[in-house]
Amino acid sequence: MATKNIRLEVMQTIEKEVDGYIDKYLIPADEIWQPTDMLPDFQKEDYLEQVTQLREEAKELGYDFWIVLVGDMVTEEALPTYESWLMDMEGVDQHGRNSWSKWVRHWTGEENRHGDTLNKYLYLSGRVNMKEVEITTHHLINDGFEVGTGRDPYRNFVYTSFQELATNISHKRVGKIAKDKGNKMLSKMCNIIAGDEMRHHLAYREFVSTIFEYDPSEMMLAFADMMKKKIIMPAQNLRMSGGKMASAFDDFSNAAQRLGVYTTFDYIDILEKLNAHWEISKKTNLTDEAEKARDFLVKLPSRMLRIADRVTVPQDTNYFKWVEPNGVV
Repeated sequence: MATKNIRLEVMQTIEKEVDGYIDKYLIPADEIWQPTDMLPDFQKEDYLEQVTQLREEAKELGYDFWIVLVGDMVTEEALPTYESWLMDMEGVDQHGRNSWSKWVRHWTGEENRHGDTLNKYLYLSGRVNMKEVEITTHHLINDGFEVGTGRDPYRNFVYTSFQELATNISHKRVGKIAKDKGNKMLSKMCNIIAGDEMRHHLAYREFVSTIFEYDPSEMMLAFADMMKKKIIMPAQNLRMSGGKMASAFDDFSNAAQRLGVYTTFDYIDILEKLNAHWEISKKTNLTDEAEKARDFLVKLPSRMLRIADRVTVPQDTNYFKWVEPNGVV
């Protein structure tokens, strides 16, 4: 009970700074980009030419690419799950509209544009079976996710610090592949989404830095606990129509690894970056248990690298209902 009360006190203390975080890391709705800025403008006379160009550029992209892009889009579209999860953290009063709930709502507003943009692109591209994609999105929202954080803000912020950087990497790499194939529209779209994810990563990373100042031992234990459980991807429960929960995730993940969009080595690199930014190895004045957690975190990247070097990624592409094998629906 004492630990829970300390967490609540820390959240209430940091809350005074949250409006500043919103100004620093988020952009007002009237100023930030919107999906229509990235897509063909149907109010212009040349809208058909714009759509034709989009569809022609889309023909140059391979099967694994479409699987990864669909998986990324569906992950973004499951936003209701993520908002309800963050709103349930200790210290967030969603009914009283405190600054923490304001942050979550503004963050959600920014994230909401990502799924909208990619969804419209996929629809216009004509390269995927949108009915099957929509069923997958529906299932992912229904199935939810359990990432091992509970209502604990410390664990929640470790997860978001990690996951926002992971999505930044994924969208950025997809954008580069699109650019290399001559798809300027999709490349711009993915890169600007990646930029949003980086801003969000920097914010959540700063939340954790601040918590380390107030409650270092408990923050260290929370970080170590999340890494022992492993950071589970938001799309962990991915499935297609008629499939069991989580039955499509491994194949999606393998496609991402084959393309080099997001790999085991990226996971390890993110951990190393967080360790370095939070200066984990330099933390002192910790409880005995927290010192052990610190030592575990410092050694973990090298341990994971030894394992990763022995892991092989399947090279065969499994069939997805989202995309026909020849890339034409």
